[in-house]
Order: sequence, then structure tokens, then C-alpha cells
Amino acid sequence: MKTSRTSPLARTTAVLALAITLALAGCGGDAPEGQAPATAATGADGKPEEKKAPAVPVEVARVTKQVISASYSGTASLEAPAEAQVVAKSSGVVLQVLVEEGDQVRAGQVLARIDPDRARLEMERSRATVRKLENNFRRAQELLASKLVSAESVEQIRFDLESAKASYDLAQLELSNTNIVAPITGVVAQRMVKVGNLVALNAPAFRVVDISRLEGVLNVPERELATLRPGMPLRMVVDAVPGKVFEGRVDRISPVVDSGSGTFRVVCAFDGGGTLRPGMFGRIEVVYDERVDALTMPRVALLEDEGEPAVFVVRESKAVRVPVELGYVNGELAEVRSGLVEGDDVVTAGKVAIRDGSEVEVINPSAPEASTETAVAQVAVE
Repeated sequence: MKTSRTSPLARTTAVLALAITLALAGCGGDAPEGQAPATAATGADGKPEEKKAPAVPVEVARVTKQVISASYSGTASLEAPAEAQVVAKSSGVVLQVLVEEGDQVRAGQVLARIDPDRARLEMERSRATVRKLENNFRRAQELLASKLVSAESVEQIRFDLESAKASYDLAQLELSNTNIVAPITGVVAQRMVKVGNLVALNAPAFRVVDISRLEGVLNVPERELATLRPGMPLRMVVDAVPGKVFEGRVDRISPVVDSGSGTFRVVCAFDGGGTLRPGMFGRIEVVYDERVDALTMPRVALLEDEGEPAVFVVRESKAVRVPVELGYVNGELAEVRSGLVEGDDVVTAGKVAIRDGSEVEVINPSAPEASTETAVAQVAVE
């Protein structure tokens, strides 16, 4: 009888296959697709338990009641309504400059003096002519009383005397014009003359600005024409003075709308003389409405989708999507007209990671309530 023999290669292959099988069985192996592994946890009914999704950490803010105001906002450069360009009313060489830029001056104060010699001599000549004609007129009247001259001759001398007096007054005016005076009370903003310069007639010499009152002009869309009224309060911040708010009022409103731009002019008035200066760039808010005890929430809580306004409210550790009706909205706060009640906690951070019904974990449960300071709602300028 023949005995079968197995080759060494075949025996080695069989041993390796058995070792791999035992190793896979010891490690549990990979379960076929669609089936739970043999070692998965099972419930009381013998079915595999579903793994619970972890709670999403979020931050919340409390819905509170406070005062909220509505305003129209815009930008404008400040201007001084009272500004004068002081010119030389007489030509000549400048002998004195009595003020410098930044000096406070009064109306009628002498700012500079021009050489008065020529004007003074002209005035003396005119005065001499007046005296001569006054004597002639007096003698002519005496002769007329004696009927030695005609009445026509006396009238001619009288006309010449009146003309000479007018020339004398003009010469006095020319002499006074050698003093350059301030036409208004204010501050010297610019000096354009120097001692020894020859200035021409009507050449600019100084610029005087009254900074006790400043104005800013807003070009407001016509839809706000029925909203804004003279006397409304307004606030302004300027880049040159960060952190400070300046109070003012609406001074006047243009009664017409520019057909080209569809806007009308609103002149805002501010008290000057302090920090504010002409030329400063200001951001102005005209407050036109105010609501007391308005229900407000942080604007950041609004969901950034294209549907109706909505927020996530935390209720029993779950995020609930709630549609809301908004009132006034500003850069920080939004007024809630309906949909929420005072005390609701709205999600402000972590919104992108949750859906309606998601489990959430509030990481700032002691978040302070919204500030009770007055909020100002701004209407964006188009």
C-alpha cells in the first residue's frame, strides 16, 4: 500500500492560514457591513444600544426690557456758519501786524495797519478846500444881502462847498481804511500778510472764524422727510476725540428734495468753543423715537439665513428655533416685538453647530443680563 506524502511548502501555508484565522478571532475581527460587531453592547431587549451624540457647548444671553431709541445716522464735516475773509480796503505797505493765527479777536478790533501817509495828506488837502469854500460862501451871502452879487453865484458856491465836504468825508474814510479791522468776533484762522508787504486793494489779509457755533449738514433720503423735525436731539462722535459724545439739535430742514440725489438737507447745530473745531469729521445720530420697557436681545443672536428672523432659545437643555418679529435694530441690540418673553435665554455663540432640537450645554449659565443703558437704533444710510 502506498503512503501519501505532503510537501513542506503545503504544510507551511496551512500553518500560516490557521494562525491568521486564530488572530482575527481573538481580536474580534471586523463585522460585516450593516451588522453590529459580536462584542457590541446590547440593551435589555437584546438590541444594540445607539450611541448618544454629545451636547454642543453654547453661550447664551438673557432677553430683557430696557429703553431703546431709534435714530437716523449719517456723516458730515463740521463748518462754522460765521466766517469772514478780511480784505484790505486800501492799498499800501503793511506797517504792523497786531494778531497771529489762533488769537481771539472782537468785531472792530484792528488786526493790521497800512502806511497812512498818502491818505492823511489827501484828507488834509480836502479839508483845506472845504475851509476855503466855507469862507467864500460866507462872503457871498454878505454880498448877496447888499445885492452886489447874483443869487446864482451864491448857489454855485454852495454846491461847490457841498462837493468839497463829500470829498473830505471820502478822504477820511480812505484814511480809516488803512487800519484792517475784524468784521466779526471770532478766532484768527489764517494770516496772509506780513510786515513790509505791499498789499493791493481788496487783497485777502486774514480769515476770522466764529467757532462758538458749528454746523454739520446731512443729506437725508426723502423717505425720512416726515420723520425728522427741527429741534430733535442728536448725538455726534468725531474721530479726533474718541470716546466722547457731543450733544446737539436739528436746527433747520430744507423744505425741498433734490431731484438728482433724492435727498434733502438737514442742518445740525452744535455748541463750539471747546473741543470741536471746524473741519472735523463727525458721525451724527438724530434721535427721532424712543420706546420705554422695550423687549431687547443681542443682535448677534439672530440667525444668519435668508428666511424670516429667528433665534435659538435654550429650553430644557435643547435648542429650539423660534421665529421673532423685530422692531428697532442697532449695532448691538435688537428689539423683539413678538416671539420671545422676558427671561428667555437666546444662543449667541455656537449657533452654526446646532439644529432645532439639538442637545446643548450652556457654558456661561451666569451670563449677565443685557445692559440697561439706552440703546440707539440706527437706520443704515443708503
